[in-house]
Amino acid sequence: MIASELAPVAKVGGLGDVVFGLSRELEIRGNSVEIILPKYDCMRHGEIFGLEIAMKDLWVPWYDRAIHCSVFFGFVHGRKCFFIEPHSDQNYFNRRVYYGNSDDDQRFAFFCRAALEFMLRSNKHPDVIHCHDWQTALVPVLLFEVYKHLGMTHPRVCFTLHNMAHQGVTREHILRETGLGRHGYFFHQDRLQDNFNRAALNLMKGGIVYSNFVTTVSPRYAWEIMNTDQSFGLGHTLQVHRQKIGGILNGLDYDVWNPEIDSRIASAYGLATLDKKYDNKRALRQRFWLRDIYRPIVCFVGRLDYQKGVPLITHAISYCLQHGCQFVLLGTSPDGKVAHHFQSLKQHYNDNPDCHLELGFNEELSHLIYAGSDMIIVPSLFEPCGLTQMIGLRYGTVPIVRATGGLLDTVFDANHSSKPYEERNGYVFNDFNSQGIESALERAIGMWNNYPEHFRELMANGMRADNSWNQPGRHYLNVYEHIRDRSS
Repeated sequence: MIASELAPVAKVGGLGDVVFGLSRELEIRGNSVEIILPKYDCMRHGEIFGLEIAMKDLWVPWYDRAIHCSVFFGFVHGRKCFFIEPHSDQNYFNRRVYYGNSDDDQRFAFFCRAALEFMLRSNKHPDVIHCHDWQTALVPVLLFEVYKHLGMTHPRVCFTLHNMAHQGVTREHILRETGLGRHGYFFHQDRLQDNFNRAALNLMKGGIVYSNFVTTVSPRYAWEIMNTDQSFGLGHTLQVHRQKIGGILNGLDYDVWNPEIDSRIASAYGLATLDKKYDNKRALRQRFWLRDIYRPIVCFVGRLDYQKGVPLITHAISYCLQHGCQFVLLGTSPDGKVAHHFQSLKQHYNDNPDCHLELGFNEELSHLIYAGSDMIIVPSLFEPCGLTQMIGLRYGTVPIVRATGGLLDTVFDANHSSKPYEERNGYVFNDFNSQGIESALERAIGMWNNYPEHFRELMANGMRADNSWNQPGRHYLNVYEHIRDRSS
């Protein structure tokens, strides 16, 4: 695995969870897995066991010179990890942040070159190199165009698209820096040239073109990026390479997200002890000073940005409070305007005994919110996979989701799904507007109030579903075997 994130040591979003969960599942199935990461100064060093120097002097070609690096080895909750630390004036990974610098393209292009140089110097020739998102998209390009000719002829590359909204669009300086050169060769529509800006390189496109197989994080999202504007301009490239593209639904880490063994909630519970879920509901109300009253609690947990449906989240809060529910929100926003909007909402609802908005990131608290709520809304504009709805299902918290991406692959509508009744587990709406989310909320709240035994069956159906890494792990191994058996 070559990645820019790994939970819990360097985690920004779901990417880190996927790299950890998939790596562990592959190891459980008898495979040897090693993970290469940047050595960020802001990563959680306390999550690394036995950190030690693995290679003191790694010289990575860069421009017309070489940058000196050290490579460290350590275990992250049992995963074998290598961390690359460059010693250069640019301080690529000593920025106190993971992403968000103006030279992110250079930072991660260097990481790609350094990862391959480390593999070459340490004589690592794995069957498969698995890369993730645009930050590592240059790995297959460099492998095929440079390192194959230096003796790395064995590895095949699987490239996973986690979010097409971020593609690593950059300029030709990356070719000079990484030693790829050949401006005219790479600025070609069949290689790295951006599909719309002919003067730009698209790193994600390079990953798609040069990889042996491309996956994305749900079957539905695979269809959406091939057939709708969710490709963010890469639709033609995906169509050209459609024979090597497939969707594999992400899994959920059942060691972390399991109400039967969760030490972060007030009372553990499972299918056979579902009534204990309501101990968590009481604890949640006490934590947020909500009224102890016979009402459903609706929650939202996640990043507050437009992709996640900010206008629909806002509308849902007022709708739920007007229709006999309590509402709890846990989230933070990287966007100043959105952050200000929710700060204003927090002040507006500050004295409401049925509402609490917690603006920040607190994973421990999120466990109690999942366990203590009756319903969770995920009204995303687009959602490649989504983990919050899977966590909701695991905790018997009925999801209310928009029909997009992985949400549609995991949540099956109580009233309208073609699935058998025992597989229906939530509420789905289509339109990205207030009428859309109201239609689903009205049905969910009505079921909770009027048919509690049916609502409880929905909860149980969700808890029975297998959204672990078991099936995704098998699918990825099939992909690896497929590309390993091919000489192309």
